[in-house]
Amino acid sequence: MKHIAIFASGSGSNAQKILEYFEQSDEIRVGLVVSNRAQAGVLNVARAFEVPTRLIDRANFYDSTDILTVLQEYQIDYVVLAGFLWLVPAYLVQAYPRRILNIHPALLPKYGGKGMYGHHVHQAVQAAGETESGPSIHFVNEHYDEGDLIFQATCAIDATDSAAEIALKVLALEHQHYPRIIEQVVLQDD
Repeated sequence: MKHIAIFASGSGSNAQKILEYFEQSDEIRVGLVVSNRAQAGVLNVARAFEVPTRLIDRANFYDSTDILTVLQEYQIDYVVLAGFLWLVPAYLVQAYPRRILNIHPALLPKYGGKGMYGHHVHQAVQAAGETESGPSIHFVNEHYDEGDLIFQATCAIDATDSAAEIALKVLALEHQHYPRIIEQVVLQDD
């Protein structure tokens, strides 16, 4: 049995899809949900699935390696970022080489990097007049959105689509593909 931890900062819609996907799995289990926001909806999602949660603060995450102890305590094999807005520190990347995955709501390398998250990404895509967008799933390294790509999916964008409409199209693809790609990466590592 492989154990994954989900790191998230927001409502937890991707986390919910991941939890649903692996709820009956005999091979992969979500063992922990970590958030950097006490009010994050993802914490309620985790409680609904009876998955343990941990709240982290910036000082502890960046100035100590305590999170590694927590991940070891829960026997975490992979870390999955699902709307986690902090840069993953080098010590964590080194402890989990090619075992930290992220999903980004644009076709990387476009529209990635610091400050490019959520509606900021979709506004930039719309402003640029792009005709397609979609999520990118990638391994995490020490830089925002620069790790090796694993998978991308695309959706057409109409010239009349608002940033909010683009966001809905991309989110549907995230929910469709992220759990399946996580499963592929984890199981091919066996």
